[in-house]
Amino acid sequence: MRVTVLSCALVSLSLLGCVTTPKTIPTVPINKASVEPGTSVSRNGTKVLLEQGVLKLNGTLPAVALTDANWQPYTFKADGKVKLVSIVPSLDTRVCEQQTHLLGEADGLDRRIERVTVSRDLPAAQKRFALESNLNNIAYYSDYRAGAFGHAAGLLMRDSGLLARAVAVVDGQGKVRYLQVVPDIGNLPDMERAFEVANKLVKGQAR
Repeated sequence: MRVTVLSCALVSLSLLGCVTTPKTIPTVPINKASVEPGTSVSRNGTKVLLEQGVLKLNGTLPAVALTDANWQPYTFKADGKVKLVSIVPSLDTRVCEQQTHLLGEADGLDRRIERVTVSRDLPAAQKRFALESNLNNIAYYSDYRAGAFGHAAGLLMRDSGLLARAVAVVDGQGKVRYLQVVPDIGNLPDMERAFEVANKLVKGQAR
């Protein structure tokens, strides 16, 4: 009887959002397709244009200052580290939260790979999300000032000013070796494929 009451209580708390599971299981479709930066994506069946930008395979991430969790400027540069960069519209949305959990909770991702999330959320909001979600193994960078990073990359949605959903893998020389811009922002990117590419790059550098 005591176990039954406890189980019911936990279910009630879960429905109220008070209990979270250790692992977040994706409940939305995973999209393996990609569109080019600077073209368009869709949201709820509506076409959304992206600002023109220069992000492309074998290129580099825009040398535009972002802001870290301590409100300090940060610019992507070649530092010898392989980076897996997850780009999301806002951490306060369900799909973005799941994408970030997939990044932070990936057991098979080599520990030498730097896990990065970029969004237009304020640094304070990113810091709060990291603490509440216990995802402190991710470096969070904000494009809140003017969306300059998203604009330069071709990932800024013209109607909302938010970033389109994307994932990129950058090698130690700063080159983009994998890039997916999700055609429908309501879908998750193929994070497993990004993990595979990042792991192979790290193993290649270690030889």
